[in-house]
This record gives sequence, C-alpha cells and structure tokens, in this order.
Amino acid sequence: MQTLPSSLRIGVLRGGPSSEYDVSMKSGENILKQLSETHRPVDIFISKDKKWHVQGLERSPERILKNVDVVFNALHGEYGEDGQVQDILDHHGVPYTGSLRYPSSIAMNKWLSKEKVMKEGIKTPVSVLFRPTEFLTERAREISGAITFPMVVKPVKGGSSIGITIVQNEAQLITALQTSLINKEDMLVEECIKGKEATCGVVDGLRDQPLYALPSIEVISKQNREVCPGNFSQAEKKELERLSKLVHQTLGLRHYSRSDFIVSPRRGIYFLEVNTLPGLTKESLLPKSLEAVGISTKDFLHHVLSLALNRK
Repeated sequence: MQTLPSSLRIGVLRGGPSSEYDVSMKSGENILKQLSETHRPVDIFISKDKKWHVQGLERSPERILKNVDVVFNALHGEYGEDGQVQDILDHHGVPYTGSLRYPSSIAMNKWLSKEKVMKEGIKTPVSVLFRPTEFLTERAREISGAITFPMVVKPVKGGSSIGITIVQNEAQLITALQTSLINKEDMLVEECIKGKEATCGVVDGLRDQPLYALPSIEVISKQNREVCPGNFSQAEKKELERLSKLVHQTLGLRHYSRSDFIVSPRRGIYFLEVNTLPGLTKESLLPKSLEAVGISTKDFLHHVLSLALNRK
C-alpha cells in the first residue's frame, strides 16, 4: 500500500448537478469512511445547483481548496466527469484524482470517444448522430434505412446507462428522439448487438505495471446481477483487458477508468463507452474487481491519491 503522510489534507468531492447525484453521494461516503481510518478527510459537498459546501456551510471553491492538499473526485456525470470541475481544480492548482480536463470532456462524449477509438482499430456498434436541429421525421426515416432494428438510443453525454432506450420500429425511434428536441441534446443511435455485457477496469501504476487490467465483469442486466470474474473464455478475457487498456491510452485517461463492452459470440467484442470516474460505492463494479485480485478499496484510494500528488 502507498504510504501517505498522516498530516495530508484530503478533500473528497461528492454530489453535483448530474443525474448520478445519488451514486456520487454514496461513492463519497464510502471514500470518506475508508480514508478516515488513516486521515481526517474533508467532506466537500456540491449541491445540485453547483454550490460548494464544507461543514454544512456554502463556501467558494477558492476558499475551500486553499485548505486541502489533494482532492479525490467522487463526482459522476455532468460537471464532475466532463471537464468542468477539473477546470476549476486546475485553476486553483490543486492536484486531483482522475483524468484531466480535456480527456474527460472527450470521454464523456460518446460520439467523439467512439471516433477516436475506432481509429485504433477498436470495433464499436454502427451508429448515427442525431442533433436537435435536424428535422425529426425525415432523419428517423434515414436512420431506419441505415441501421437494422432493434436500435439503442442514448444521450451523447452522460454515463451509467442514463437515458438509454431500445426501440423496435420507426415510430418508437421518433418517440425516443423527441427527447433530444425537448432537452436540446445530441442523441446517439446504435445498432443493438446481442451478446454478453462486459466491463473491465484499468489502474495506472498498480503492482509495478504501467497499466494494470482488473478482472473483467459480466453484467447480467435482466437479473440485475454481476459475475466477477465474468464467464468469458480466456481469449475473451485477454482481449477485454487489452481493449480496456487501449481505450484508456487512446483517450489519454489518467489514474483509472472502466470500459463497457458487448461480447458477441459471432462478431467479437464491441466497445460501448468508458467511465472515467466509475462508482466507488460498496456495491459498485470497480471495488468488486479490485477485491477479486486481493486489493482493498482503501489501498486503491491511497494508490490513486499518490498518483495525483506525484502529478502522474
């Protein structure tokens, strides 16, 4: 385990304005509990209207951040994972965990991240970008001719499968895309590939490896459960690990990430999206994969904080 000075002032960011607020609160709670065994972490709560608080009092980011040495970013989704909070932390010169501002913004955008990883030969489902400025009915007809039903419709920005809809026909496609017009956000329409859902985490500098791949997890959505390690062949496990590392490197990510895939028995492995700040609750997938290889959440937290402090 990495040894951190007991006097180190660690701030833990949690909350935020995104739809993943509740998960962030639980991630932060778990991190605070783990770090409290060795330090006196500072609970930095960000409300849904982006106001920063410490000890129940609203304070400016500048006032809060000058009293911490490093920040563990436990935010998820909008604001915390898309480069906005990273910009604030960079401005105040405070080291923090997770990816930097620009890679975070690219990874949060499913369309842009797909384009970048495809250049490295990584397969992704056939997809089309729909913008709210386009004529809905006409564009839906074009998409119906380009991609076979069923299709997956989801916001270009956002994580944790938020806002995903599976559509079976053109009428359902139009209904799903109306969300784009209402929310004024771009939507991604993808072919729906049948297969096993998989996710695989990677961590920088763990166990003396430049980039360490954790065991891949099989996600069985219909039964609302996970299998770790997943029921994949050895070849599939190796490929999931290789692809997760390649996604992390291609997008210029830092410290840790978790990539989601579909493993098709006929077509192979397809990349879906990457999570630059995956959940760290007691029930989250990353802690489960860490536990499977004998690494405690506390040791992981200390390791990542050391990377942040060393600006790695």
